Amino acid sequence: MNKKLLIFLSFSAFFFSQKKVDAQVAHISKAWVPDLGNGNYKNPILFADYSDPDVCRVGKDYYLIASSFDAVPGLPILHSNDLVNWTIIGHALLRQPPYKHFSKTQHGNGVWAPAIRYHNDSFYIYYPDPDFGIYVVKAKKTTDVWSKPILVEAGKGLEDPCPFWDKDGQGYLVHAFAGSRAGIRNILVLHKLNRWGTKMADEGVIVYDGHKDDPGIEGPKMYKRNGYYYIFAPAGGVSGGYQMVLRSKNIWGPYERKTVMHQGSTAINGPHQGAWVTTPDEKQSWFIHFRDMGAYGRVDYLEPMIWKNDWPIIGIDKDGEGIGEPVISYRKPDVGKAYPLQTPQTSDEFNGHRLGLQWQWQANPKATWYFLTSEGALRLYAQPLLKDDKNYWDVPNILMQKFPADKFTATTKLTFHAIQNQDKVGFVIMGMDYAYLSLTKVDNGFQVSFATCKKANEGAKEIIQTIKSISDSTIYFRVNVSADAKCQFSYSLDGSEFVHVGNSFQAKEGRWIGAKLGLFCTSSGWNKDSGFADFDWFRIEPLTK
Repeated sequence: MNKKLLIFLSFSAFFFSQKKVDAQVAHISKAWVPDLGNGNYKNPILFADYSDPDVCRVGKDYYLIASSFDAVPGLPILHSNDLVNWTIIGHALLRQPPYKHFSKTQHGNGVWAPAIRYHNDSFYIYYPDPDFGIYVVKAKKTTDVWSKPILVEAGKGLEDPCPFWDKDGQGYLVHAFAGSRAGIRNILVLHKLNRWGTKMADEGVIVYDGHKDDPGIEGPKMYKRNGYYYIFAPAGGVSGGYQMVLRSKNIWGPYERKTVMHQGSTAINGPHQGAWVTTPDEKQSWFIHFRDMGAYGRVDYLEPMIWKNDWPIIGIDKDGEGIGEPVISYRKPDVGKAYPLQTPQTSDEFNGHRLGLQWQWQANPKATWYFLTSEGALRLYAQPLLKDDKNYWDVPNILMQKFPADKFTATTKLTFHAIQNQDKVGFVIMGMDYAYLSLTKVDNGFQVSFATCKKANEGAKEIIQTIKSISDSTIYFRVNVSADAKCQFSYSLDGSEFVHVGNSFQAKEGRWIGAKLGLFCTSSGWNKDSGFADFDWFRIEPLTK
């Protein structure tokens, strides 16, 4: 055998075996585990900002996707076998089109509520960009590289698409309209799709007008059961809304409507927008939806669901009115066997060949923003701030992940290899208000600073407090996040004794998303050989006193 070919095959075998090992290692969060270990679970099943969730089941496997807005990679894909234990397995959108447009931060824009379905041995994800139209991506396996996005229908304000294929093979797409772009709203429109699912095949028909009974109707999901076509759709707004369902014997309507879940006597506000799935034996029905929790984002709940007179009831109907209320805890779905504990990834030792799937950039990344090193570190290269950057709300090269629980501690260790004065490495809590700890190169060494920015989304200036001058470039940054998303920053020079800085910072949500925590490395100007920061590890742990 050719020597070069032998080397290539050996390397390929090693690479794919490593990928297989990585996939088999279950991550268990130290901050939030919904599986109670006794046959029951607690809500939320995903205490993280996976807004507008959609789920499909293929055999014994469940796949969940969610809105990702301008975060890249986008369209995160989570997997579970029991609807309680989830892990991130990939992303369907590695870069977001139009590529030049999303090379800059686009807060609140990008991927809105998507839908995932399995049809003709392939997975399809339809997602809307309210400024450009509805796209579709496709893959044979959810862990494959997905196809490039195809623009199914161009137009402003097209939102929340969901495909449906009937028994005769004809495909349909139902969607809503965002009034902020389209100038119309509160209606659901149904289209036929072409045979490939890549284009609308007609002008569409309004199948439901929610102006009278269901203002704010959006996020439709279409199903068929017992001869009825069903459209599950939320209405009433994000924080105060409810879940309603439409049904008809004819796919074009007219549709009857019924409220099937509301807040009721619970503290779980606005419970709506999600997906109906069944257990593999199809004996149990379940519904996954979001709840808006401000700075924590829109976290995901799992509700039992029953059918009565061919109408669903989601949650528990305590008063017998035929409308369910969300549950705090419940017995786990009966999927035929018990599965191991696992949770979405949070901590990252940076020892592998790829960045953890929990990380996302604030825009389409450049190839020179980061690398993983053979020594087991994440290297962020100092990218020059631009004249148009009013503050870090505008900076694209911030690597972030979602808040993973209501209370937690996040700590990272880094070494800064700065070159120019004002090279800066930071540890940030990002939202419309933000705060960060930083290490900045100055003439005689480094300065530890603490910065806050209120109303960053309006272009406000930072307030910077110089904390300490140091000569060593290795430092530990930490933030303790307590109840109500209050954040206390601290630093350490030895990893043992941490010094609190500043007052407690109140985290605030971003544009349609929860607050995030992350890392950045910037400079005041371009250099042929950039400074960089090496992050040894990043760890999420229970809240430290």
